[in-house]
Amino acid sequence: MTAIPQQVLNRQKAAVSSLIATQGALFSGFEKLVDLNMKVVKASLDEAARRAQQVAELKDAQEVAAFTSSLLQPGAEKALAYGKHVYDILAGVQSELAALAEAQVADGRQQLNDAIEELSKNAPTGTEGAVALMKSSLATVNSAYDSLAKAAKQAAEVAESNLNAAANATFKAASDAAEAAGKATPRSRRAA
Repeated sequence: MTAIPQQVLNRQKAAVSSLIATQGALFSGFEKLVDLNMKVVKASLDEAARRAQQVAELKDAQEVAAFTSSLLQPGAEKALAYGKHVYDILAGVQSELAALAEAQVADGRQQLNDAIEELSKNAPTGTEGAVALMKSSLATVNSAYDSLAKAAKQAAEVAESNLNAAANATFKAASDAAEAAGKATPRSRRAA
């Protein structure tokens, strides 16, 4: 009789440990996002001060045009870099949470296997077929779960690959636009 209360106590301890680990992963991700945002704000303020000084030193319309066209590419690069950092932080938190979930599923599987084994040892004569059916069903469920987990990991890898490709394409488009704007500025100078 004492084995059951001990099992319940062990499961409660495992649940509390899992909750603490989950909260730790979430807080760590939040802390990284706050740190990233603080760095971005500091860098933005520093750059704004530097740019304000540069604006104060501009003398004519040609310098203003060259200055504004020089702002395009760095802004796009910074936005992409920021998005990539945020994605990396969120992906890290997601992978930590996925690992915790996988550990819980593995623990649940083991507990279920142990319970079926205990049941099969204490099963009355003639129930071997029912126990074998339960074991077979459990093996089928485990196989299906493994297949779904593998498919989910592959989908996440494809999504990350697509995100990286989109970011690279966006960066190239922003670079091309900045380059085109830079080339257009000298033409407008000649026209003036």
